Amino acid sequence: MVSGLLADIEARRIKVGIVGLGYVGLPLALRFTEAGFQVMGFDIDDSKSRLISRGESYFSHISNERVNAAIRKGLIATADWSLLSSVDAVILCVPTPLGKHKEPDLSFVRATIDSLLPFIRSGQIISLESTSYPGTTEEEVVQPIERLGLSVGRDVFVVYSPEREDPGNVSFTTKNIPKVIGGHTKECLKVGMALYGDAIDVLVPVSSTKTAELTKLLENIYRSVNIGLVNELKIVADKMDIDIYEVIEAASSKPFGFTPFFPGPGLGGHCIPIDPYYLTWKAKEYGVRTRFIELAGEINSSMPEWVLSKIEGALNGKSKSVKGSRVLVVGVAYKRNTSDTRESPGIRIMSMLEAKGAKVLYHDPHVSRIPKLRGYNVTGKSVDLNGSRIATQDCLVICTDHSDIDFGVIAEKARLIVDTRNVISYGDNKNVVRA
Repeated sequence: MVSGLLADIEARRIKVGIVGLGYVGLPLALRFTEAGFQVMGFDIDDSKSRLISRGESYFSHISNERVNAAIRKGLIATADWSLLSSVDAVILCVPTPLGKHKEPDLSFVRATIDSLLPFIRSGQIISLESTSYPGTTEEEVVQPIERLGLSVGRDVFVVYSPEREDPGNVSFTTKNIPKVIGGHTKECLKVGMALYGDAIDVLVPVSSTKTAELTKLLENIYRSVNIGLVNELKIVADKMDIDIYEVIEAASSKPFGFTPFFPGPGLGGHCIPIDPYYLTWKAKEYGVRTRFIELAGEINSSMPEWVLSKIEGALNGKSKSVKGSRVLVVGVAYKRNTSDTRESPGIRIMSMLEAKGAKVLYHDPHVSRIPKLRGYNVTGKSVDLNGSRIATQDCLVICTDHSDIDFGVIAEKARLIVDTRNVISYGDNKNVVRA
């Protein structure tokens, strides 16, 4: 079984199915297509498959030209799950959000596996890329397959290979970001390495799916904790009238033992604000409380409130209250040069400002309209950012430092600026407040 499957992979005779065509799945589908595989992309949102079939991208960092090229090479996008029966490798790239009480929500993974089970057959490869706690692959993928009477490692091959996408990063893409892979068995790992090895430049094999799952969590917890630390230091420095950015720059001169992290308005995206809580939840099963991780999460989650307090203080300094003030939020994507609004602190800040009676507009060249997001009723379209509009606003709040925003015009025309990204020269400008 294994030798024949490996030969089919090497000869590109297998068909690869990517389930979930979001920020992870679409780039992966494009990459496997570019590597010469037959690829089918599946998503429950039929509008995505229609757009892809027309050669149109729904992400600002992925060009229409690249999607068109993949379609010409045979990429098929569909919402017809019955077509899963025709694929040999299934890669699951579905969301793993948090529930109401910050508990793992594996409903998307479970629903996908339930939909997949009727089509699973001998000789298939199943890979989970969705971030989750150690043990998820065994519990949610391996066990349901084995209840069908199939042996994982002999009939079907299961691996866990966490996604490492960084939307908008032009230096590191799906192809050249090293890929961690853990197999349920040694044979599973061998097959998984062969599959990904033809599409990804560097593979990092580990001893188990659990190891791969914890690797992904460590990567994001490392960032969460360090960002939490520098966000806390930002508040201390502000109280002491010290420029935290000057401190970071000076500390960065040390050639060893220090890695710079930068403060901001809060965390966004699907990884850093969410993934640490997966480990926190699972650790309780073993009688461990992850206090350090939880504290970092609390600090980072509180940053939008800190920004709001700085906005209130800045407006008070101009003898204005938040209620009735015209506020323009600059950037609602959670990070620069992308259209990703998941867990966006900018949108949370907009929501809080509106709740206090402010008249809020936003500008974001990558987000023409705010999509429907869980927990928020904020809506609206991006407005043009020109000198006359800027001049009519009581305050501009910079939440995202997109490279295609003219911050020079903002610095010149704005009456008041609250800058959470250190993009406006502070100096003696009394109209600029850092937050």
